[in-house]
Amino acid sequence: MEIRYSKSAQKAIESYDRPTKQRVKAGIEGLTKKPPEGDIKRMQGYTDGRLRLRVGKYRIVYRYDLDGMIEVLLIIDVDSRGDIYKRR
Repeated sequence: MEIRYSKSAQKAIESYDRPTKQRVKAGIEGLTKKPPEGDIKRMQGYTDGRLRLRVGKYRIVYRYDLDGMIEVLLIIDVDSRGDIYKRR
């Protein structure tokens, strides 16, 4: 499975301190397993199959996609709990 990041998600992850960055990256790695690991919920109001993963006070918005025969995990956005839902 390939992991792709949006520009905003990549920028957010790079801005975190080292321990937070490691926790977020570990959460994303758990999403590549079958079945995915973590506190996952489907996001309401979206028809593209978006899900969210809770990692402490941070939320990772993502979805699974196919690129030909390759399964892709697309990380759409990463932010704190209070801010991520305001943009959506």
